[in-house]
This record gives sequence, structure tokens and C-alpha cells, in this order.
Amino acid sequence: MKKLLTLLLLSPWLALAGGARITVPYTRFTLPNGLDVILHEDHTVPSVSVNLWYHVGSAREKPGRTGFAHLFEHLMFMGSKDVPEGKFDQWLEAAGGDNNASTTTDRTNYYENVPSNALDLPLFLESDRMGHFLEAMTPAKVDAQRAVVKNERRQSYENRPYGMASLLLVENLYPPDHPYHWPTIGSMTDLSAASFADVQQFFRTYYLPNNASLVVAGDIDPVKTKARVEYWFSDVKAGAPVPPQPAPVAYLSSEKRIVQEDKVQLPRLYMAWLTPPGFAPGDAELDLLASVLAGGKNARLYKRLVYDMQIAQDVTAYQASLPLGSTFRIVVTARSGHTLTEIERVVQEEINRIKKEPPAQRELDRAVNQYEASFLDRLEGIAGKADQLNAYVTLTGNPDYFNEDLARYKAIDPRAVQAMADTWLRDDGRVILSIVPTGRKDLAAQKETR
Repeated sequence: MKKLLTLLLLSPWLALAGGARITVPYTRFTLPNGLDVILHEDHTVPSVSVNLWYHVGSAREKPGRTGFAHLFEHLMFMGSKDVPEGKFDQWLEAAGGDNNASTTTDRTNYYENVPSNALDLPLFLESDRMGHFLEAMTPAKVDAQRAVVKNERRQSYENRPYGMASLLLVENLYPPDHPYHWPTIGSMTDLSAASFADVQQFFRTYYLPNNASLVVAGDIDPVKTKARVEYWFSDVKAGAPVPPQPAPVAYLSSEKRIVQEDKVQLPRLYMAWLTPPGFAPGDAELDLLASVLAGGKNARLYKRLVYDMQIAQDVTAYQASLPLGSTFRIVVTARSGHTLTEIERVVQEEINRIKKEPPAQRELDRAVNQYEASFLDRLEGIAGKADQLNAYVTLTGNPDYFNEDLARYKAIDPRAVQAMADTWLRDDGRVILSIVPTGRKDLAAQKETR
């Protein structure tokens, strides 16, 4: 409650009236080259966040040519026509700013946070690499960043305890031709095979003003900021339209059980199901189900596995919401001396209990409150608001989707959670992955007759 009161006092943009309605005023316009621009004025602090989403991620790649979107996340910091290599970060730091980027299955995000009097700098930097990146890219730069990405894959996946789990899950949840079948970071083979011409063509196809949305939020004058955006981005040429990506069918008709040996001390269980896309019916219900099962020390799985029975070190559950189809996952690390078969048995008991009887209203209320607190926390800073505005305009077409999003959760009753658990958490449509210490396959989850 203290956090919420602080947020309401410090953030005038968060106007509450008649049922705690959130108001995030914005100005939206589209440049002739197709760039979608959203401006949000907030004078709470003298800073501005510039947030650019290219609507391309690993889902736009093809089998045999994966990892390009993430590779570009690195390449875009290697200089452009009027920005020498190394100057992007140097100039922003000199102005008192910071920046970063991230890649997912469906978008690549670049952002800069600067004092409001330095707004022209990130606008210039982003426009230069949007319009003139290829003029500075060389085979040597591609090879250098290819090596960096390969090393990142080793550190984040291949040489990290339990690191291969997420890769194994998506490979087994989605068919080989599905755009979520491969990881965002790509495969070593594909990264090695990518030619300079391949990389150039990927940029020309997707890194376009007409395939991007730009949010400028913070201590701005919308009229003046609109003029500065037009000044910096209007000369960037549009490319061929990028068609919408269809949502291919992904369906598991039987259970898959996988055992992976790793250099770990404790076995870990992963249970995963295919679920509805983000914002589709069932998505919010499964979000709340995850919280009921594992959202805190009073949640069902944590209480039984970690506190009461003391057979697990930790447990998490989450709905990984994505535009072309989501996944629901439960992850449990066993304590020493216990097997994943024991763990799975208890998890299954709790899943069956939810299917037979809806959660108590107090459990659901706690889950909704946890979500609302997290929701407001994400919006406390200018950078969080800028990114959320961009997410909403990309995924729903409406930048100001805050109330509609939160209303999805507040409208759910316990029986809706029960119904979605019964519909989607099927025994015959899931992946059960056991990561066990090398030489200890006996600790893996064994299928039991129920």
C-alpha cells in the first residue's frame, strides 16, 4: 500500500477517478514513411525515455537461418553512417544518459534514457542507424559480433547449469516449422552459416520505419517533440510492407518425456503446456493460476513442496504470454535425496485439485492483488511507461490499453481459473523435462499410472 500511495503522489500521469481508472494521455501520429509515433508528456522528473520497437524477432527467421534478430541487437551498436563505432554509448554517457536493447521472439527493442535537454541526441542516433546502418556495416563487424553472440550462447545456455532447458522445451513444444521452435539466440550452426548478404537482406526486410513504433515519454512538449521527430526521421525511406505473421497451429497430441544429464547437483523438473496467445481468452486466467500455484510462500505448490514436505528447494510457475501462442510452465528443483517422480506426483495432485474444485476466492484475490502491484510497479518510471505504451500499440493497436489490460484480471472468478486449468493443462498434451546430475537418470520423473 505504501508503494502504491507513493506512486500516486509522485506520478501525475496516473489519474485515478471513478473506479481507480488509469489515464496515460498520449499524442499519436504517423510519418509519411510509416513510422508510428507515440508521445507521452510527464513532467515528474526532467528526463525523457526514447523507446523504439522494430516488429521483428526470432519468429521472423527461417529454419537454417536463425539468430539474425538477436545478432542485429548487437550489430546496431557497431556504428552507422554518421556515428563512428564506439560513439553511440560514449555520446549518450557524456550527456548523462544510458541505453540498452533486447530481443524476443516477436520484437527488438532499443531504448535511451536521457535528461530532457538532450532529447535530440537519441533521436539522431536512432534515426541514423535506422536509415544509414548498412552504409557502415562490414563483413568484419558481422564476424566480430557473430563471435560475441556465440560466446553469449555458451555462457547463457550451453555452459550454464540447467541452461539448455528452455531450448529443449521450445524444440519439443512446437513443430520444426513453427516460428517459436528455435531459440531467440539462434543455433551455433546457423550463426556460422549466415553470410554477409544474408544479414544485409534481413535488415532491408525488417528494420524499416514502416515496421517500427517509436515512443517518446517524459519531460517533453508534445508539439516541439513532434517537430524534432519529424526532423530526424522524415528522411528515412520506407521499405516494402511487412505482412502480418499468421499464427500457425501448434498442438501436442501426446505427452513427451525428456531426460537431460547436466553438471548440476540437484535434479530439476520442468512441466510445460501450449496455451492461448497473449490477450486471448484464457491468458489472464492462466496468469492467475500460476500465482495460485506458486506466487509466494502461501501458494499451493510452495507450501506443500518447500514448506510442509520439504522435498523441494524452490518452485515457480508462469504463463509465458506470446502473440502466436503461449506456454504455461511449472519448474521445481528437488532437495537432495528426493526424486523428480516424487515432485511430479505432488504437482499433479495440485493440478488435479484445481481441475476438480476452483481456487478459493481469497487465493484469487491475492493473485489479482499481486498482479496489480506488479503492474503498477512497472509503470512507476518513465522508461517503464514508454515500453508499455510500445507493447500495447504493437500487440493491441491501442497505446492506452492499461485499463483494459488490468480489467482482464479483475473480471476473473475462481471457476474461470478452474475451467482454463481443465482445458489447457492436459496430461496428454505436455512436455515433462527432467534435468538430472550426470549419471543419475534414476532421479528423473517416471510416468506413473494414475
